[in-house]
Amino acid sequence: MSIQGRKVAVITGASQGIGAGLVAAYAKLDYAVVATSRSIAPTEDAGILTVPGDIADPATAERVISAGIERFGRIDTLVNNAGIFIPKPFTDYTAEDYAAMTGVNLYGFFRITQLAVGQMLGQGGGHIVNLTTSLVDNADTRVPSVLLSLTKGGLQSATKSLAIEYATRGIRVNAVSPGTTRTPMHAGEPEDFLAGLQPTGRLGEVSDIVDAVVYLENAPFVTGAILHVDGGMSAGH
Repeated sequence: MSIQGRKVAVITGASQGIGAGLVAAYAKLDYAVVATSRSIAPTEDAGILTVPGDIADPATAERVISAGIERFGRIDTLVNNAGIFIPKPFTDYTAEDYAAMTGVNLYGFFRITQLAVGQMLGQGGGHIVNLTTSLVDNADTRVPSVLLSLTKGGLQSATKSLAIEYATRGIRVNAVSPGTTRTPMHAGEPEDFLAGLQPTGRLGEVSDIVDAVVYLENAPFVTGAILHVDGGMSAGH
């Protein structure tokens, strides 16, 4: 299939970890991919367009969507994967922490999703997947996470709201809610502690999360779903 004939997926936070796994997965599905992150490197793959930038900056969202449309002609899927986590006791958070986490986790979702939805409406449909966290539903005394719950919890609620708003206009909106996953975000942290956060006693792998997103991509009757991929965290301890 020619590049112009492919469906197109936009993936944020795409340079490493889950984001890089998603880029590879969508390419394998024969999608063209627009990949963005602060540190994304250029590629010679004609089916992948990389757009560097801070997703908390609205100008990045504008560049990503406009570049994807210019290069590939459409936007079919947006995966809001970019996110940061600053684990601190509530009273230790600073104004800078708040600005950083709300900037990436909330505004980084907001503007690019607005632009993607506008394009999808003109095409007659599309799909949005948001990456949240199971800590939203199951707080843990071992992991102080108020700002994560504030931002990713907002994203989880927005998933359901958008799914209902656009249910009759061809746009599906879903979320994947991971447990602790083996990514560079957790490099250097004690693996036995991280594994013990899940009732199954192991870390999630990038492939676990990628498989969940791919499932949602291929599930046309699923919208408004929060798919927990968390080794049982959301069920309890």
